[in-house]
Parts: sequence; structure tokens; C-alpha cells
Amino acid sequence: MSTENSIIKTAKQTIELESQAILNLSSLVTADFAEAVKVIYNSKGRVIITGIGKSAIIGNKIVATLNSTGTPAVFMHAADAIHGDLGLILKDDVVVCLSKSGNTPEIKVVVPLIKRANNKMIAITGNTNSFLAQHADYVLNAYVEKEACPNNLAPTTSTTAQLVIGDALAVCLLELRGFSSNDFAKYHPGGALGKKLYLRVEDISSVNQKPVVNGTASIKEVIVEITEKMLGVTAVVDNNEIIGIITDGDLRRMLTKVDDFSKLTAKDIMGANPKRIQANAMAIEALEVMEANDISQLLVEADGKYAGVVHLHDLIKEGII
Repeated sequence: MSTENSIIKTAKQTIELESQAILNLSSLVTADFAEAVKVIYNSKGRVIITGIGKSAIIGNKIVATLNSTGTPAVFMHAADAIHGDLGLILKDDVVVCLSKSGNTPEIKVVVPLIKRANNKMIAITGNTNSFLAQHADYVLNAYVEKEACPNNLAPTTSTTAQLVIGDALAVCLLELRGFSSNDFAKYHPGGALGKKLYLRVEDISSVNQKPVVNGTASIKEVIVEITEKMLGVTAVVDNNEIIGIITDGDLRRMLTKVDDFSKLTAKDIMGANPKRIQANAMAIEALEVMEANDISQLLVEADGKYAGVVHLHDLIKEGII
């Protein structure tokens, strides 16, 4: 077997092994899972996630997911906990402890200290008979038959299982809180995800120039307006109401059809009933209209009046695409 084929075979085996292990997790979900979710939901405090080694890395990701979906969470490394970080845990906090074996020395030290403070503790572990499981209030079973590592040593499948259980916790809590896309936008104001949820057409069009001519404007006036406003288009209006649109493409097509355009007006070459969008619409809606109609610009309206232009390049610049 060639090296390339061997690599592909190993990659497929890893993915299949882990996917089967994850699928099996659903059969391990018990009433403890529901109770754990309710304890976190009803808590007046935060979720403190703790673990060591690869479980600590997964714990940090779970913290990030919880925070971004409306459940305040903090990571506390199990090794640092006994050197002062236990002070992170406040009276009403719920502690979630991640450990594949549930029997590491650090876990055996930190668990009794957490229990002494009477904080509710949730275990995510692959060993339901472990020290951690025996002392936790709720046990979320993350058992996997074997690691994807051929030596069955390096945490691979087991950490994936922990991550999936963390995601399941976050999604259950998200649904209980009625966490909406608007809430998501508040926590993600930056980046493409956030902008898709909060950026409106008027946020973009208001900073663009506003190309406009009336129906009687000469072709020279149209060309000057399109050139100066640099959006490749101008609206044609009557009493500030949109009656048409002229693009630079319309001008080129006109030149191929007529030799003398000195007597032509904007109304003669404009496209009537152009596609338009409301100023308060979401920017992502503007992209959808452009893609559906294979166009690069949209005229913007507010209260039935012409309000500007939004260009495909604006959406690209904002990271919407």
C-alpha cells in the first residue's frame, strides 16, 4: 500500500471510530444529565469548569461556548486550584469537573475541597466507578471504548466525547433560556457571525455616496453622476421616489445601440421598477437579493423615499460574505 493510501486509510479509520463513539454517547444520557442542566439553569452563580491535561483544554472550549450562549462560565485548572485558584469558586457557583479516568491525583485532591464548600459538582468522566464519579452530585457518562490512537493512549476519542457533552449542555441551556439570534449578536458583535445578525442596510448605505438624477437628466449628467459617486450606478427619482436605475452597464449597452444620444434622457435608458431594499432590513438580506437576481447593487428605500445604495463590495468589506 502506498504512503498516500495508508494515510487516507488511517484518517478514515480515526473519523469512523470517533463518530461511532460519539453516536454511542446518546445511549449514555440519563436523568443525571437533565438534572445537571436544571441545576446550572437555576443557579444564581457561574459555571466553573475544571480539569487537567487534555481535559483542561476541552474545558476551556466548553467555557467559551457557555459564555457565548448566555451561561457565565470560568475555567479553573485543577492543578492550580490547590495553589490559590479555589478562590475562584463562589457560593452559588456550579462546578463541572472533566476527567477521563476520574482518578488522577489532582482530581483526588481538588474534589474533596470543592465538596467541602457545598458547591454542586457535575462530573464528565468516562469512568462511572471512579473517585470523581462517586463524589459528584451528577455524573455525565463520557465513556468511549477506545482511543483513536493506535496504542489506545493519546486522548483523542475521549476528549472528543467530553467536547460533545459540553456542547450538549450548552445547547440545552441555550434552549431553556430562550437564547435568540439577537442575544447571540449581543455576545458576538465582532466578526462575520455578529455582523450577519445585527448589521442593517442603512448602516452601510448611510456612509456611501448617494448617486441620484431625475428623469429629465441628460446622458452626460448621468455619466458624471455615476463617475463621481463611484458606485457604478445611479437612482432615477421623481419627487425623491425611485422610478428607475441606471448602471454603467446600461450606459455601455446604450452606446452599442445608438450613435447620437445627445437628446436622450435618464428616463429613456433607465431600468424601470429596479430591485430595492428597505433601509432597516438586515445586510444579509441585501446579499440574498443580490445573489438571487445576479446583481451587484441595490437601491435603498426608507419610508417610500430613495435613501441610497448598497453595493456587493460593501458586504464583502464588512465580512458578510
